[in-house]
Amino acid sequence: ESGGVLSLYVPPKTVRGVVLICPGGGYQWVAPREGEPVARAFNAGGWAAAVLEYTCYQGKPLGKLPLKQAGEAMHVLHQRFADMPALACGFSAGGHLALSGAVLDIPGECAQPRPDAVILGYPVVTAGQYAHRGSFVQLAGSADPAAQQAFGLEDKITPQTPPVFVWATMEDATVPVENTLMLV
Repeated sequence: ESGGVLSLYVPPKTVRGVVLICPGGGYQWVAPREGEPVARAFNAGGWAAAVLEYTCYQGKPLGKLPLKQAGEAMHVLHQRFADMPALACGFSAGGHLALSGAVLDIPGECAQPRPDAVILGYPVVTAGQYAHRGSFVQLAGSADPAAQQAFGLEDKITPQTPPVFVWATMEDATVPVENTLMLV
């Protein structure tokens, strides 16, 4: 409906659940190394996996379009794999998108599908001091940090947030580890 491409990878034997994978790329591109190889690894563990190639920056602000696409993808997976756990997994800006789908409201959606749990690798979280500024410029369409604050997630965590497994490295030169620390 709103764009995006969802590629499904299903293991040949019993399926334990499904994982929506959101690769990173700073909302400028979707990193291939965080898509199919990750899906195949989940398949090896008995999980179906779907890689979302969400819309990236094309000269105008993205706003909540990637979030809407992730919500639509999660809805499709909830339907296709009913009564099974549905997780969201994301890396870098894709981590921001996966977590956004767990904590932010999608415009125009009343009963939006949420993941049962979230797996994040070096996620973009804050639009504040430790922001991966490029991701928020793509979303807000502005270099003004005040305009980017609506996309920050560190203050959106509530008791209703699904369980989150998160990891990062201290040496990450792209997404400061403070993003993960602020989330935790």
